[in-house]
Formats: sequence, C-alpha cells, structure tokens
Amino acid sequence: MPNTNIREVDYGVGKKIVKKEVNYLGRDFADIRANLIEFAKTYFPNQYNDFNEASPGMMFVEMAAYVGDVLNYYVDNQFRETLLNQAEERKNIYEIAQSLGYKPKLASPSRVELTFTLDVPATTTGTGASAVSKPDLNYAGKLEAGSGFTSENGTEFTLLDDVNFKVSSSLDTMDIAALEPSSGGVPTNFRLTKKGVAVSGKTREQTFTFGDGVAFDSIILAESKVTEIVSVVDSSGNKYYEVPFLAQDTVFETEENTNLNDPSLSQYKNEAPYLLKLIKTSRRFTTRVLDNNKMELRFGSGVSDNADEEIIPNPDNVGSSLGFGISRLDESFDPSNFLKTQTFGLAPSNTTLTIKYRYGGAVEHNVPVGTINRLRSITFSNSTTGLDSATQSTTNNSLRVVNLERATGGANTEELQDIKLNASAFFNAQNRAVTRADYITRVYSLPQKYGNVAKAFIVQDEQLEQEGQLEVINGEVKRIKSIDVIPNPLALNMYLLGYTSDKKLTQLNEGVKQNIKTYLSQYRILTDAINLKDAYIINIGVRFSITVKRGFNKNEVLFNAIQAVKKHFETKKWQINQPIILSDIAYVIGLVEGVVTVVPPQDNNPNKNLVVIENKHKVSGGYSGNVYDLDSATRDGIVYPSLDPSIFELKYPNIDIEGRVVGDR
Repeated sequence: MPNTNIREVDYGVGKKIVKKEVNYLGRDFADIRANLIEFAKTYFPNQYNDFNEASPGMMFVEMAAYVGDVLNYYVDNQFRETLLNQAEERKNIYEIAQSLGYKPKLASPSRVELTFTLDVPATTTGTGASAVSKPDLNYAGKLEAGSGFTSENGTEFTLLDDVNFKVSSSLDTMDIAALEPSSGGVPTNFRLTKKGVAVSGKTREQTFTFGDGVAFDSIILAESKVTEIVSVVDSSGNKYYEVPFLAQDTVFETEENTNLNDPSLSQYKNEAPYLLKLIKTSRRFTTRVLDNNKMELRFGSGVSDNADEEIIPNPDNVGSSLGFGISRLDESFDPSNFLKTQTFGLAPSNTTLTIKYRYGGAVEHNVPVGTINRLRSITFSNSTTGLDSATQSTTNNSLRVVNLERATGGANTEELQDIKLNASAFFNAQNRAVTRADYITRVYSLPQKYGNVAKAFIVQDEQLEQEGQLEVINGEVKRIKSIDVIPNPLALNMYLLGYTSDKKLTQLNEGVKQNIKTYLSQYRILTDAINLKDAYIINIGVRFSITVKRGFNKNEVLFNAIQAVKKHFETKKWQINQPIILSDIAYVIGLVEGVVTVVPPQDNNPNKNLVVIENKHKVSGGYSGNVYDLDSATRDGIVYPSLDPSIFELKYPNIDIEGRVVGDR
C-alpha cells in the first residue's frame, strides 16, 4: 500500500509543504526501477520525460534501483540472521542459541567404565588347619581422581572419582580373589578389583591475573573445544562456581556423609556416602562459546567491598526528604551505583585465578574393548606408617587398568542444523521439571554417589474424604459415612526403590531421599509438591511346563528355558506398576531351541494358565513380606499390580523358577 512522505521544498519565495507519495513496496531491482520512473513522471513531468533505455537519465534511475536492490538484500539478510531457523552464519547461530540458554557442544568426550586391579599381600590369622588368610588392606591405597590413562590409539582418559581399595560398599563394590601360590596352600596375595568412570580429553591449567574489579569482566581460554570447566580457584583459595546465568546465586555442593556433617543421616553413609547441599555464593561465573570454538568465562558485576545491604537503595543511603527539607525531592540520583552489588555475582579483583579445564573430544575417542591399558599420570596415595616400603612399592606397581566395555559418547563438533534444533527444544523445556517424565528423568540423573535410585514412578496425589449421608434404616433416618477418593491437583506422589549391594530391590533410606529433595528443589515449578514414598515389592516365583522335541537333551533344553525366563525377569527391565503378561513369558520360552510348546502346569493351576506366577512373601526366606493375591489380580492372562504402586521382582531366580518337561515329540 502506498505511503505518504512529506517534504519541505524552497522555491525562493518561501517554504511550501509539498506532499509526495512514495511507494515502499518495491524491493527488487525491477520494482524499484518502475517506482522511480513513475515518481519522476508524476512529480517532474516538465523537468524530465526521456525514459528511453539509452538515455543518461535512465542510467541514473537504474543505478539508484541497483543500490536500492543491494540495500534491500542486506536488510533482508540481516533480518534473516536474527531468526534461529533461518540464520546461516556460525556466529549468529551461536549467539541466538546461547541467548535461549543452549550452549553448543564444541566436542563430546567419550566416557567409559574402567576396571582396576591391585595385588595386596595376605595377612594370616590362626595356625595350622584353622589358619585364615585375608587381604591386608593396609597396603591398599586410593587411586585419586584426575589420574590419567592412555588407550592404544593415543586417546587420553581421566578418572572422574577416587577409587579407594580400602573400602567396599553397596554403591562401590570391590571383588576380592585369592592368588594361589604355585605350590598350593594358603594364598600369599589377594587381587582387589574395582571400577571407576573415566572421560576422554586433555586437561590443562591456566592462570589469569586481575587488577581492580571490572563489572562483568571476562576471559578467554587458550584451547579450543573446551568440554568442561573442572575448577576455578583464586589465589586466596576461594572457589568460583559455574552457573547457567549470573542471577542464580545458589549452587549444588557435595559434602561427605559423616557424623560431624550430619549426625542424623550419617547412619546411611554406606548407601549415600555423600550429601547434596544447596549453598549461596557470590563467586560465580557463566561460560559462553565463541564462533572461533573457544570458551569465554564471564564473571559478575559486584565490584564493591561493601555488603549488599549497604548498597541496595533504602531511605538511609539514597536520601530521605525528612532530614533535608523539601528541596531534596527533585534531586537526581545515579542508579548505576546500585548495580555494583553482588546480585549478579562478584567480579574478581586484585587476585589470580587458576582455571583447570578439560578439552577435546571426537568420535575416534570411542575406543574398543581392552584398548585402555596404559597408566599415564596417576596419583596413588596411602599412609605408609608401619608398612614395609618394599611391599608397598610392589603393591603400587601391581596396579593395572583395562576397559571391559567400549567407550561411548564421543562426538565431533555439533552441526549448525543440530544446534538450531537442540536450542529450540532446550528453550521450550526451560530446564524445569514440568511433566511426570521430567521428574523421573531428573531423579534417574542423580549421581550415584548421592544414592542409588533403581526405580521411580510418579502419580497424582489423592485425598480421602468422608461425607455423612442420610439413609432411612428401619424407619429411622440415620447418617452413614462414605469415603470418596479425590485427586489432589497440587501434589504428586513419587514412589522410589533402590538397590542392595547384590542388585536386589529395597526401600530408599532417609539419606538418599534427602538428597533427592535437595536436587528436585532446583527444578520443580513453584506450584508442585512432591511426596517421596516407598513402592511395594511383590516377590514372585515362576512355574512352567514344556514339551521337548525328540533328539534334544531334555535337561539342556530345560536349562536354556530357565535361563530365558531369568533374562525376561531381569530387574533392570521391570518398572513400577508394570503388569506380567503370561503369553510373553510363554513366547520367550517357546523361542528356545528344542521346545515344542508350553503347556499349562498341572499342579495348583485352576485357571489353566500357560505360566503360573506365585507369591513369595516369607520374611524368613529373605522376601519382602508383602502378601498379594495373584489369582484375583490375574485377568485374561495378565497379572496386574496392586492399586498401591508396586513392582514384581524375581528375587532369587536360581530357586524361584521351576520348570518341567512333560512329554516328548
């Protein structure tokens, strides 16, 4: 639609306002050229009327159209670069993605579980036939986090957590095997085996010196493709914490679960060796990825040594008219002084920061099994008081490492299109737990050192309400009670279970639950209330009968069928409130080579089910003690769990699976 432009033109007699319509719709060369010609014909009919292609005037018209077309192209291009889905330049994509909260992955390191072995001498108690030999753990030390290892292709790996050979717990198990001497008899050495997680990439330290504090000061690390900031410490020993945005003043901190730190929860230190705490800190920083694949660290704006309470505006430090008269009411104040608080963090001043970070990562870091077997730079600590130095040296030199599984997770720099899609998804999620799946994912992501969460299930909370109703009984009006179940929209019940040291299901203790509460408090939305509860464990046994093809060994076929049932009921595959489908079990058994068909067991099977599920509940036998009527819970070949969230567990598969061969074919 044409627009109107008002211009002031001086004709020598005076100034006169001339209204001229300018068409802003023409954006390409042809349209701009046509609009210029139309403009000249309309407002300059007597001054110029030669619109021949070869005329000098048309040369200037087309040059102006050319300039307009070029300018429009760059305007359109610049606007397109402000839209994440349309942007093409790496710098713009990085900036937009990070403004939405998503940090592009310059490289992804590979992660792997390493197996460590250490040979320690034996210590013997007793004599003769009653002699008992066990490992002397005084010589077993601790392999500290940060120790380095190398694979056969030269990829460097770094240990993330300490591997302590002196202790063994449900979360940090240690296998002990006796090394028999060549002549037999009492073993003189034991082999200790433990596992630890390592990540690929190189580690480097850099120091930066700061003078007077500068608001939102920043530094750029020397290496490209930084994957993790390990630590930031100033010259006074103060630690700086990484936060997603500078306004966040609370961070997670870990403390050892000891009687000194928490007397009430220290009794659960075997299941939750560390406690998760939320602390408030002014020393924090954010990271930002630059278009040259380097990382920038940006600090806060606090440059004042005064407490925030002395800087934040209040009647004492801004100035109240009560003590100075009415003349102060219209006085101007500089609000920038109030930006010097530590609200956005403290800017480092007159100190030196030591930054330790890890960089590098590629798909080539996903090395095969057995290739990480070289010690590069390890720190093995142990108290040598009262120990034989030669024996301690032999023990330290016996340390070996190998990866019994393939390293995974390594990847190259994210493609620009992947960054666009991931940034959009990240912005929509807002790093908050909103749906039920969000809460379950958050709980499963809790590091194992805070407690082992095996199963999680979440439902809406329900309330019971008793109402008095009127009813005529024997000619009299009486009030009776009825109970209604009313969903509570403001609360959720999260049912949880953990693992024992031998991977059996158990209830979580209060130490683990406290860590979960602390962790979820940073991610749940304001109106959500989460009640942590224990799910019920229903221990079961399985009975089945099969017919076997002729020519096959019955015992071997039955053994393979039992192994198939064991695999089907592996605890890691089952979730809370998951039903048992009997036909699925029969199908798994039928796939075993040599099985003709699965037939209903004859004993205690009134409904003639293909597979019989029995409740194992005796506490004396090591079961949970929960009694459940499986016959009433079975309908149409499906065993349903209870209304109270529960899980079926085949706790002792070696004795709780009973199979029979009933015929030949």
